[in-house]
Formats: sequence, structure tokens, C-alpha cells
Amino acid sequence: MNGSFPRKRAIMKTVLILGGTTEARQLAAKLAARGDLDLTLSMAGRTENPVEQPVPVRTGGFGGAVGLADWLVEHGTDLLIDATHPYAARISANAAEAARISGVPILALRRPGWERVDGDRWTLVEDGEQAVAALGETPRRVFLALGRQEVAAFETASQHAYVIRSVDPIEPPLGVPDATYILARGPFAETDERALLEAQRIDVIVAKNSGGQATYGKIAAARQLGIEVILFRRPPLPEVPSAPSVSAMAEMVDHFATPAEKRGV
Repeated sequence: MNGSFPRKRAIMKTVLILGGTTEARQLAAKLAARGDLDLTLSMAGRTENPVEQPVPVRTGGFGGAVGLADWLVEHGTDLLIDATHPYAARISANAAEAARISGVPILALRRPGWERVDGDRWTLVEDGEQAVAALGETPRRVFLALGRQEVAAFETASQHAYVIRSVDPIEPPLGVPDATYILARGPFAETDERALLEAQRIDVIVAKNSGGQATYGKIAAARQLGIEVILFRRPPLPEVPSAPSVSAMAEMVDHFATPAEKRGV
């Protein structure tokens, strides 16, 4: 023997990230670079052509809060991160409840919403039905920047002409006489959004208050053009420890994953 002893191998902490957002992908890549975490990114599977992810991906639901709690325990999960879309309220509620049931710590990455500034013409609504009412009876050219699940409500207002942009095709198409479909994935620059709004002669935009810079271009362009924006209010989300950005969340995970003696605690 040479008197040396094998180094004790560090036990990797297991982390499940509930994703579906750009930030979730960025966070997964940032955490993967650490090399000391066993990461899995969970995707709901609603997007037909998701972008490539930097860590192993699990696709599909868990069967509610209890199903997710069972998965967390079965896989020896040390940390659950909710990095879903700000409007994925049911998933966030299930995540918080699953964390409570399983005893697994939870953190949430929550992108701040957009704030109204001078020049914005915003009308805030709760859902598609209220958005339809806000459009009024007079025919207008409407830009719908919504997903497949939200646009169906606008079939009841067939007097309007719609320009509908989505990541995935709207199937079946909206049952209205005048609809144009644009398949595109952000980010969208303000100059391009302004050109689109002008070319399509848009009178009003209907969108979610998604927050972040990737899709803010249409909001800034609407302000410059004096176009009304009908925004879905954000749903209430469970109160769990949260961070507003990828970098801030990475710091929280670092505090969680780094042993206390190494942090000088």
C-alpha cells in the first residue's frame, strides 16, 4: 500500500425541474455545469416540437399532486424546482402540494410580470370570455398571441378578423370567417413586431402577461403605435420560496446543494 486512501465520493443530490419555459432550459444548463447534481427536466408534452434540452427529459403528467409526490419519493428526489409558465397555475399548485406530501423541499422560478408604463393602453381581463367582451361588437383586426387552449373562446366573436400566432398549429382552426395563422417561436424583436402589427393593420392585441424580454416586443410596439392591449391577469400561485431569475435561482440551489461547512456556516 502507498499509504493513500480512496477519496470519498460525493453523493449527488437529485433535482427535478418542472419546465416548459426558456428559463427552465437555461436553469437546467446552468445547474448541469456544476457536475454535482442529478438533474431531470419534466415537460408536460403539450408542445409538438420542443427545443432540445441540456439534461435528461421526462415527458407527460404525473397524475396530480399525489402522483407527483409518489414520483419524488420513488426517485429519491432531494429538491423540486417549479420553473413552469406563470400561467401554469394548476401545475404549480400540484407541485406545492406534492412537496408538502412528500416532504421534498420546493423552490419556484417566477418571472416577474410586465408593468404598465406611460403610453400603454391596457385592459386587464381574467380569461378568454372577458377578453371577447372587451373587444366589443364593432369589427376589429385582432392579434391573438395566445396558445391553442385559449383561442377557442374567440369563436363567439366571429365579426372580428384574427391574426393568430402560436408555437404549435391551432387544430382545429378557429371557426371564424377571417383568420390568419402564424407559426413562430420567440424571442420577437420590437422592430419586427412593429412591422407585423403595421402590415396586418392590427387594432388590438390579446395576450398573457408572460413577463420577460422574449415576447415583450409586441407590448413595446403597441405602445409606440397607440394600439390597445388586452392582457390576461396572472393567476394566483402558491407561496413557496422563489427567485425572479435564472441567476438568482442558481444561487438558491447553490445554497441548498453546498454543505454548510463549505459555506462557512
